[in-house]
Amino acid sequence: MSTTHIDGVTVATQANVYFDGKCVSHGITFPDGTKKSVGVVLPATLTFNTGAPEIMECVAGSCEYKLDGSDTWERSAAGHRFSVPGQSKFDIRVTEAYHYICHFG
Repeated sequence: MSTTHIDGVTVATQANVYFDGKCVSHGITFPDGTKKSVGVVLPATLTFNTGAPEIMECVAGSCEYKLDGSDTWERSAAGHRFSVPGQSKFDIRVTEAYHYICHFG
């Protein structure tokens, strides 16, 4: 099941805009200091680099992704999650808007 609401957080009002506007997100911080981002990737094929490990949770739309070192495209749709190792990268292919929560750590 997808996350539909996040209560009790602080939201960064300035958006993070990547890839000429094809990915837009906002950072959120929980009372315990945990950070996540919520955003959308518009139709495109992009490569993201990671610092910390990430879990990408799809809340609407869908995507295909390929982790670094893999030749296989996997599908993620609403309610699905996929994990990306830290200090890595992944390719994402989007044909309809992909709405996500990125869980860091």
